[in-house]
Amino acid sequence: MLTRFINKVMYGGKKSVAMHAVYEALDIAAERVNHPPLEVFEEAIRNVSPLLEVKPRRVGGSTYQIPVEVTRDRQVSLAMRWILGAARRRPGKSLADSLAAEFVDAYNKTGTAIKKREDTHRMAEANRAFAHYRW
Repeated sequence: MLTRFINKVMYGGKKSVAMHAVYEALDIAAERVNHPPLEVFEEAIRNVSPLLEVKPRRVGGSTYQIPVEVTRDRQVSLAMRWILGAARRRPGKSLADSLAAEFVDAYNKTGTAIKKREDTHRMAEANRAFAHYRW
């Protein structure tokens, strides 16, 4: 899972730069929460992973947002994408510092990535009435 995350961080084939940034971020995050780096990473991914999402479905000229369960592989992929996106949007710091801050926030169930998960769940809950269109 960590290798997959490093590959998502990578720009222009520069894997060694991405590896350095991710490992540095994990060390910083582990130091802040006093837990092993891999445990911090896995818990952060687990906390950000969504259980439900909405998919558009066209029925009789109208498009409905249908809530569907998310597969485990997609949960992890979305969580990684949201954490990385939130870290890249943080201004004024290196990628390692931003990633470390996002890992700590996700570990503590706060921050932008967790907000994205909550928004996704809220959207699925709001459109629960259209669940019968799922097929």
